[in-house]
Amino acid sequence: MRAERRKGAPRASGGAGFTLLELLVALAIAGLAFAALARGTGQGLQAGRIAGQYEEALARARSRLDAVGRAVALIPGEAAGEDGGGYRWHLRVAPLAVARPGEAGLPPVALYAVAVTVSWGGTDGDHGGAPRAVRLETRRLGPAPPRSPP
Repeated sequence: MRAERRKGAPRASGGAGFTLLELLVALAIAGLAFAALARGTGQGLQAGRIAGQYEEALARARSRLDAVGRAVALIPGEAAGEDGGGYRWHLRVAPLAVARPGEAGLPPVALYAVAVTVSWGGTDGDHGGAPRAVRLETRRLGPAPPRSPP
């Protein structure tokens, strides 16, 4: 006599579990999800580190720019140097316009273009990676440069 199988009843062959193939597919999917999560986390950490470097470079550039005309003379020319921590700076001061008033007692003044660039990274920088830079520009009034002899 044949035994009738009821609908929804477990199979006699042990069908109440996962097969090996189902477990392997589930593990493969979980592994792919974990790899994507790890990659995304790594990229997020790297982006945060780079953003921090930009903030520090910007603060250094602002500091250099603020010093021009106060601690650093407002003289046309260029200067550069190391700023520590793998950061390098470059300062450029160029006269844009000179006003030499004819009235007695008024000194000649000039409008200067001032640009500061702070860079970091590259193969020889402490931060490694691609070379990066922040550039700030402003205009400053200051004493006119001396006239060159005719």
